[in-house]
Amino acid sequence: MQANDPKAIKLGVWYFEGLSGLPQNHTKALELYHRAGELGYAKAYTNIGITYQCGRGVEVDKKKAQHYTELAAIGGDTLARHNLGIEEEIAGNDNRAIKHYMIAVRDGQPKSLNEIQELHSKGYATKEDYTKALRSYQTYLDEIKSDHRDRAAAFSDEYKYY
Repeated sequence: MQANDPKAIKLGVWYFEGLSGLPQNHTKALELYHRAGELGYAKAYTNIGITYQCGRGVEVDKKKAQHYTELAAIGGDTLARHNLGIEEEIAGNDNRAIKHYMIAVRDGQPKSLNEIQELHSKGYATKEDYTKALRSYQTYLDEIKSDHRDRAAAFSDEYKYY
């Protein structure tokens, strides 16, 4: 943390949950999330967004939740992009939801592929949308495929990337 390594600062999760012998401290966790986000760790902004969305250790603030989730999505966090899709879907903005899901699928978020499949089954996404999502996800899997990953996946389902 002293070297300003944003991934080291993700210790905020440990403070948030009170893990690894650290006391549960939501204030400290948010401070670390902010610091990590400022250093470029987009997932930290996702954590801030979820914190405000759910009101864990802070008052629920949908506006702040949206702001930090958008920062995380812009920074490349696929879960944040997926969550924006969910929010748009809840608001009835299916076309915007599909756009968010498509970006997340292209970057390897399987939950978004499932959402597009569900939207297709309900008639809100076209067959073309679903086909495009499947192709994007397959392209992602092809890009990350390696012998090392295949060996790990054969060892345990925990290591499967597909």
